[in-house]
Amino acid sequence: MAESEPGFDQVLAQLRGVVEKLEGGNLTLEQSLAAFEEGVRLSRKGAQILDAAESRVEVLLRDEQGERVAPFDSGAGAAEPNRGDR
Repeated sequence: MAESEPGFDQVLAQLRGVVEKLEGGNLTLEQSLAAFEEGVRLSRKGAQILDAAESRVEVLLRDEQGERVAPFDSGAGAAEPNRGDR
């Protein structure tokens, strides 16, 4: 990502601003359409940033042979297995 491009937090803040403008109900039809277009653009940019982050995480979760390794148990809510050494 280039330094001049906004990060995810900035995109999200801008998107929230667009939503607030649209919810305010004080825009003309043309202004509403322009704000909606901006919101769609920001939404797509945010999705691209999240996709890139997901790709980076996937790379980090692979071992030397390219196999996916899980850093934690996928059953996060499951009870801890009973260990006989306690």
